Amino acid sequence: MGAVYDQLSITERRKIERWRHAKVPVDEMARVLKRCRSTIFRELKRNHFSDESMPGCDGYYGAAAHLMQAERRARERKLIKHPELCRRVIERIKNG
Repeated sequence: MGAVYDQLSITERRKIERWRHAKVPVDEMARVLKRCRSTIFRELKRNHFSDESMPGCDGYYGAAAHLMQAERRARERKLIKHPELCRRVIERIKNG
């Protein structure tokens, strides 16, 4: 079983956004938030906003990151809510 940890809050994500725009080093962000630096790097990579229809607006935005994370989490729960779907997904992965 994996380690227990807390999800980043919207407040933490907004701080990361402000610090990112201010070019604060990731190590400093991690120290202040009392998180592993890998958590911050992973957050920045996973939740980077990019939209081809809006050039120049790509980057890390705390509110958008929070929505992306919530959407991913809801998608993952779908397999828990629907055991038959879960079995089919596992079967399909095993069979390639």
